[in-house]
Amino acid sequence: MKELTGFKKGINLGGWLSQCPSYEKAHFDSFIVEDDIKIIAGWGMDHVRLPIDYDVIETEDGEPKEAGLKHIDDCAEWCKKYGLNIVLDLHKSKGYMFDKNAVPNPDLFFEDESLQDRFYATWDRLIDRFGKYKDMMIYELLNEVVNPDYADEWNRIAFEAVSRIRKKVDDAVIMIGGVRHNDVTSIPLLPPPGDRNIVYTFHCYDPLCFTHQKASWVENVDFELAYPDTTAAYQEKSRLISQEQDGNIFTTKLTMIGPDYFREIFAKAIEVAKEYDVALYCGEFGVIDQAPVEDSVRWLEDFNTVLCENNIGRAYWSYKEMDFGITEEHYSSKLSEMVEILTRE
Repeated sequence: MKELTGFKKGINLGGWLSQCPSYEKAHFDSFIVEDDIKIIAGWGMDHVRLPIDYDVIETEDGEPKEAGLKHIDDCAEWCKKYGLNIVLDLHKSKGYMFDKNAVPNPDLFFEDESLQDRFYATWDRLIDRFGKYKDMMIYELLNEVVNPDYADEWNRIAFEAVSRIRKKVDDAVIMIGGVRHNDVTSIPLLPPPGDRNIVYTFHCYDPLCFTHQKASWVENVDFELAYPDTTAAYQEKSRLISQEQDGNIFTTKLTMIGPDYFREIFAKAIEVAKEYDVALYCGEFGVIDQAPVEDSVRWLEDFNTVLCENNIGRAYWSYKEMDFGITEEHYSSKLSEMVEILTRE
């Protein structure tokens, strides 16, 4: 399996240019500043993942928004100054976002050629502007395709985008994730990479009943759950949740949820990555700030250990706010310990 040099230990800049609490200039100018990048580099991270929404950088008609693009320029220059790499993640395209409340019908993206053409055009703009950073940047095509019924259609769209990007920057490193919110079990549904500059990505908040306990946007999780604990305890809570990504916990033969659980659910993705000699990258993982902090750190220790064992690059979700922010008050007593864990190799 290929190793992803320079993208081993990172953190997400969620909430800045994507899923923004405000689309006002004051937010964009202050949410992330140069000093934040300096802090992240000082921790010993080697990269950031930068989620962006198309409507931050484009009008609805597809015209460029210079102010939004300038923020990406700034981030790239700050990262260059402090020795960090970047995953440039298109978190929202016109007509598609993983959050079903963000667009009228996200599945329409896979059926409407005009929306797909707009997606390609967005990437044309991004590569034209930021292709010059190819030595420090990975280009992540789209965040979290959800509906597994569109796995084949997504593969077609993704590799058409790859083909178009290759005509502009033939050696750009391009990142592609699978369906079910980039679930690690969807990696085997991706086709062979086709060239050496493709990276497969997944997200992992498993078990969801632990990492999303008391989350306001998930039904029936108003409970407290410890980590580690018995599989039976996790199954009891998981049965309250209807979300598909929680289902894999019911297939395990383990009696305890701990590091062996992550080894188990990553196994098939690692097998596929070895077969194709492609690098794996975990673009999001973390625990909500409603969970017991000591248990959250234990989860992070186990999860990160298994990633390191398999040379899987990763970016923690998230740097600040967004209910998972590592720099917020909830984690203040454990920040140095969490940073030490996250910067291991």
